Amino acid sequence: MAVTLGIYYLTPWIRWDRGPNLPDQAVLLDLADRRFFFFMIEIWPHEFYFVAGLLIMAGLGLFLFTSALGRVWCGYACPQTVWTDLFILVERWIEGDRNARLRLHRQKKWDLRKLRLRMTKLVVWILIGLATGGAWVFYFTDAPTLAMDLVNGTAHSIAYTTMAVMTFTTVFFGAFAREQICIYACPWPRIQAAMMDEETLTVGYREWRGEPRGKGKRTEDSNTDLGDCIDCMACVNVCPVGIDIRDGQQLECITCALCIDACDDMMTKIGKPRGLIDYLAVGDEAHERAGNPPRSIWKHHFLRPRTIMYTALWSLVGVALVVALFMRTDIEVTVAPVRNPTFVTLSDGSIRNTYEVRLLNKHGEKRPFSISVKGDPSLMVELEGVTGEVVDVPADATKLQRVYVIAPNGSNPAEGALSDVRVWVEDASNGDRVYKDTVFNGKGN
Repeated sequence: MAVTLGIYYLTPWIRWDRGPNLPDQAVLLDLADRRFFFFMIEIWPHEFYFVAGLLIMAGLGLFLFTSALGRVWCGYACPQTVWTDLFILVERWIEGDRNARLRLHRQKKWDLRKLRLRMTKLVVWILIGLATGGAWVFYFTDAPTLAMDLVNGTAHSIAYTTMAVMTFTTVFFGAFAREQICIYACPWPRIQAAMMDEETLTVGYREWRGEPRGKGKRTEDSNTDLGDCIDCMACVNVCPVGIDIRDGQQLECITCALCIDACDDMMTKIGKPRGLIDYLAVGDEAHERAGNPPRSIWKHHFLRPRTIMYTALWSLVGVALVVALFMRTDIEVTVAPVRNPTFVTLSDGSIRNTYEVRLLNKHGEKRPFSISVKGDPSLMVELEGVTGEVVDVPADATKLQRVYVIAPNGSNPAEGALSDVRVWVEDASNGDRVYKDTVFNGKGN
């Protein structure tokens, strides 16, 4: 919980120097300029395939962990679980342990103490929800600047509205609804069975060892037929979704393993081996019931065809994204011929085609780009509003430049013909070059 909450709350405040013309926030979803900054990586709108690739990796990673360890995501890293644990922790600090909270809940008279405890808890819950909503909006604009604007009351109304919605939903889902979201609202329990099999490690009960359960005395010299389970209900009492793990695998189980801790504590107290409730697969229970030693976790649970396939797919997508990231250039260009009209015959008989050339400069400073055309050596290039063939593109921005390609009289192709041409764009400061292929529409004399 500390790690996941720390990542969420602190990430917007991490600084990353990108130069004078770029934001210095390490992680920023800049919706105004339609860009995504992640430390040294900058993702532009036309590079959304990087985000899609990360989402695919997240999905495959979820399949992999579920196949190997069941609903481990739900038990340890799901925001619903993390914030619910945080609210319960605050409740424990303010109102006491479980028995104290039950006594306070059953107390019908609202005296000053009960009112003080409940109001203190509610105020802290609301502050947590407010901090959650505040951290969320910090991901979309410069965090220190927005924080000052929020305090001074000068921030945009969207920021206040988003924080209000996030505060309400965080408190409602994490503090009041709690496990009901996992049981009734979350779709993942309904589809997780497709990712699991009898070799998936999940929280389970060693029935062969615990049954028959009962509260009788257990000693090494005792002739009792009772199993190790003393039916203390500790595993049920700590379960956030209120199930009895001794009844077998159930849809509601989120693999939080609180029942393991509770049972291990009880086994230690009565002098029995720990692990009556433990991480084990369905196949492990039958294997151990036959008197065999526990099986290897890596060999029988992790290194299986299903997990190997998910790992290979996950790695393949990751490698492809890394390769694509290192292969992309710092300048990009798109060329769109103007079709209305497809060409113009000038007074001297030459043919002119018009193109819309969009130049993208990913550098942190203004760069001069030269534009040239390769193909027919007689073709000439003119840039609208620019003298010569060099145009300056602002730092970390795009520029739409209208380009005229002219075929002199007598050199243009036959009537109705299309000539293949290549538009080259070169960064005059360092020599980097990119190109786009297009066509030249001609009309003979």
